[in-house]
Amino acid sequence: MTRALPQHGRILTERVFSALADGEFHSGEELAQALGVSRSAIWKAAHKLRELGSTLHAVRNRGYRLAGAGDPLNADLIRDGISRGLRTLVRRLDVEWTVASTNTVLLERGAPPLGECEVALAEFQSAGRGRRGRTWLAPPGGAVCLSLSWTFAQVPRDVGSLSLAIGVCVLRALRSLGVPELHLKWPNDVLLGDAKLGGILIELRAEASGPACAVIGIGLNVALGATLMTQISATGLAAADLTGAGISRPARNAIAAHIIEACLGGLLDFERDGLRAFMEEWRRADALRGRAVTVLHGEDRTRGLARGIDASGALLVEAPQGLRKFVSGEVSVRPTA
Repeated sequence: MTRALPQHGRILTERVFSALADGEFHSGEELAQALGVSRSAIWKAAHKLRELGSTLHAVRNRGYRLAGAGDPLNADLIRDGISRGLRTLVRRLDVEWTVASTNTVLLERGAPPLGECEVALAEFQSAGRGRRGRTWLAPPGGAVCLSLSWTFAQVPRDVGSLSLAIGVCVLRALRSLGVPELHLKWPNDVLLGDAKLGGILIELRAEASGPACAVIGIGLNVALGATLMTQISATGLAAADLTGAGISRPARNAIAAHIIEACLGGLLDFERDGLRAFMEEWRRADALRGRAVTVLHGEDRTRGLARGIDASGALLVEAPQGLRKFVSGEVSVRPTA
């Protein structure tokens, strides 16, 4: 586990990250003078960035260069990037250098009022979470990690399919930015080709016959770097990022703004029409339909052909014992031999 830094160490690490986020070389002396610290302090901050997973080049007589990272996240730029009509729904939007998890930040707050949302973003999550207790890995500047909280007047009838609707929203946002070859894998993965580009984690707080607050976490790989890519591949997963899609130095503030805007519009549609408003787009983006899959649900393992989703968002699998429906589970694509 990465050892926590004292507060002053975190602040300097963040400042060095921001100074290096342009992707150019900066000498230790230049950084020390600009930030008002010693060269030794710069060296320690650079070492900490490497510990957090950043790809940092250090070249004699040239200095330090942060590879792959995009622009530092900026709350004002993100808010300004949301269209005026939907921007008024954003009650609060915060960017932090590091948090345990952006979902946890919003879960620890009270639910926002009806018709408004709160958004939390972080450059680095020390305990970022995916589905089934997995850890979400991303270095500072290497991803867009955001969560959005939204209060429904009552639990939506299609609430189990909310992750599918949000997946469509993320696709809309990325396609508007020119990202190609995007697909959705049931129930909550965004794919670039056949590799995972991003994921969605929704946590619901609800009372019987009362309001329900959904905290929607979205993680999107921007520039993971070779070391982290290798680390992820060792777990048996295939990962992708936007730089690998040919998008050099992606504008993360614009990406975040587009995703938030698409999700806000989508949440309004979901409140009114449920999954029906997203069904056709989801089916067109379905990465599993017609493919041989294995579904792990508890101790049950089902093999068959994926046949899309039904009107409630359940996965349909044509198995030897007949057509089966799954409202949850882990899906892997079986190799065709």
